[in-house]
Amino acid sequence: MVASRSDDYNALAAVIAASRETAGDHFGKAIVGWLRGQVRFDHCVIFGYRGAARPPLLFETFSPAESHIFVALYQEGPYLLDPFHHAAVERKEGFWRMRELAPDRFYASEYYRSYYSQTRLAEEVGFFVPLAGKDALVLSLMRLRATGPFGTADARLLRDMAPAVIGFCRQRWPSLPTEEVAIQPSGDTIATTNELDRAHIWKSLSLTSREKQVVDLVLQGHSTESIARALRIVPGTVKVHRRNIYRKLKIKSQAGLFARFVEIIDARIG
Repeated sequence: MVASRSDDYNALAAVIAASRETAGDHFGKAIVGWLRGQVRFDHCVIFGYRGAARPPLLFETFSPAESHIFVALYQEGPYLLDPFHHAAVERKEGFWRMRELAPDRFYASEYYRSYYSQTRLAEEVGFFVPLAGKDALVLSLMRLRATGPFGTADARLLRDMAPAVIGFCRQRWPSLPTEEVAIQPSGDTIATTNELDRAHIWKSLSLTSREKQVVDLVLQGHSTESIARALRIVPGTVKVHRRNIYRKLKIKSQAGLFARFVEIIDARIG
């Protein structure tokens, strides 16, 4: 439902006022209210990203049960395979749809089957905001399968709104919080400095540097051809690397590779 001009201006004024605050979740509520006056969506979440560190939660609209999937499980390790995380770390800016960022085999990947499918999302879109230093944040808008994906007109409008949304987010968060904890829905605290560098996840295993790169790309959802383009090698070489990886890790499938990834993450954060 599109807001009236008066309602829109009032909502925008609330965002501007809240963006000057340095504590609380007034900004998140205000910007969600403004965006909902323009485009329909079911959920909003804002995560901060600093390299491979566990992403702090800055704002969310989930119920406790939903937050377990979208936040708690995500922060345990799956974020490392999230296309939004990769784009944020690469310091992309502006409005992006998941379909524009996801690898070519993302929706057939074990990450998607084992984790992302639990979200029951029809589509996720995001405003990507590079901050000071290497920090970044992403304000994600989500539509559930029952609602359906964002329409072309909705996406066009959100893309047009991106400069304002990015500016407001930078006003509220010039950089990510430097303290050792971040907001969690339950009111408890969570560490945000648990560095899980993807390049070192497989350090304890007997993989070559190239094999580690292949593992990372496979888990993200890249096809053999996509990996070959990314690493500038031929597809046949990628297949050889995959066979060697499976042999060394004593697995037979991508499901086994993802299970090993989860085991290593659990050991690192346990």
